[in-house]
Amino acid sequence: MAIRMPRIMHAKQILRQSKLFANQTTTSTDVPKGFFAVYVGESQKKRFLVSISYLNQPSFQNLLSIAEEEFGFNHPTGGLTIPCREEFFIDLTSRLH
Repeated sequence: MAIRMPRIMHAKQILRQSKLFANQTTTSTDVPKGFFAVYVGESQKKRFLVSISYLNQPSFQNLLSIAEEEFGFNHPTGGLTIPCREEFFIDLTSRLH
């Protein structure tokens, strides 16, 4: 359990930094409590609401690390962008339920 803590803290830092750059057209009322919005897709981005419980999952943390490597904290959509195919993201998140 203690081994994963740095990765969880890193995931929270990514989300916090992403919120600083968030587009002002998205408000906190758009996202229910306990969720956060991500944009997924290669060319056309689609918005998904994701449970914060996914932050504890190593496979989701890997996606966040990839997003950090590609975009840093300046995401083109104004929100957190995950650079993968939509089908892959849906498959991954469906296994996390």
